Amino acid sequence: MRLHSIEMGAGPPVVLLHGLFGAARNFGVLQRALSASFRVIALDARNHGASPHASGMRYTELAADVLDTLDALGIARVAAIGHSMGGKTLMTAAAMAPERFERVAIADIAPVAYIHGNQSVAAALRAIPLTAGLTRAAAEAALTAYVPRPEVRAFLIQNLQFGPVPRWRIGLDEIAAAVPDLEGWETPAGRYPGVALFVSGAESDYVLPEHRPAIRALFPAARFVALKNAGHWLHADNPSGFLSVVEAFLRGWKG
Repeated sequence: MRLHSIEMGAGPPVVLLHGLFGAARNFGVLQRALSASFRVIALDARNHGASPHASGMRYTELAADVLDTLDALGIARVAAIGHSMGGKTLMTAAAMAPERFERVAIADIAPVAYIHGNQSVAAALRAIPLTAGLTRAAAEAALTAYVPRPEVRAFLIQNLQFGPVPRWRIGLDEIAAAVPDLEGWETPAGRYPGVALFVSGAESDYVLPEHRPAIRALFPAARFVALKNAGHWLHADNPSGFLSVVEAFLRGWKG
C-alpha cells in the first residue's frame, strides 16, 4: 500500500510516523522546523488521515506499508522517527529491513503489549450519532465519559469531518477491529544493529526500566533519553524539548 504523505524541505530524507487516531499533520511543528535542513516526509498510516482504508493492522502490515511507500518515493535509506503506534511500526520495519534505515528514534513506546483502553475509545467514537447538524461541541461531549482529558477529546474529534452529513475520515471500523493487534506486539524475526534512540516522556509510564531487555534484544545499540515536562504525547507536551532531542539525533545524517 502506498500511504499518503506530506513533504517539506530538501536534503537527507527523514520519515515521521504518527500514533493511533493521529495523522501526518500532527507533526506539523516538528516537520516545519526540520525542513530547513531535511526532506521531511510525514506519513498517514493506513486507515488514518488521507491514506487508503483496509482491514488488517498487524505491525508487519503497517511496516510493509512504510517500506512500499519509500519504494514508491524512490527513497532507499532514511532516518525515521515514530511515536506510539508509529514507533511500533518503525521498530518492526527496522527489524524487517535494517538496511533501509540509517537511524531510528522511537518516541514513548516499547516492544511490548499494552492495555490502554483503546477498544472503549473506538466504541465511543463509533457511538457518536453522525446526524445532520452535529456540532463539534456535541461530538466532544459524547466522549466525556470515556475520554476525560479535553485535549485528547479534541485530538480525536479532528478525525470527524463535519458538514451536511458528518463522516469519519479514518477507517474507524477497521481500527476498532484491529485494537488488539495495535495494543499487542509480535516480536519480528530480525533485529536492528544501527543507531536507535528511545525517547520517553518523563511523566509517562509507557517505557519502563523492565522493558529495556526487550528493547536491547531488538536494538543492541539502543540509547535512552527521558524528556522533562512531557507525558506520552511528548512532541505536543514539550515541543521545543522534543525538537532539541530530534535535532541532536539527526546530527551527522548526510543522506
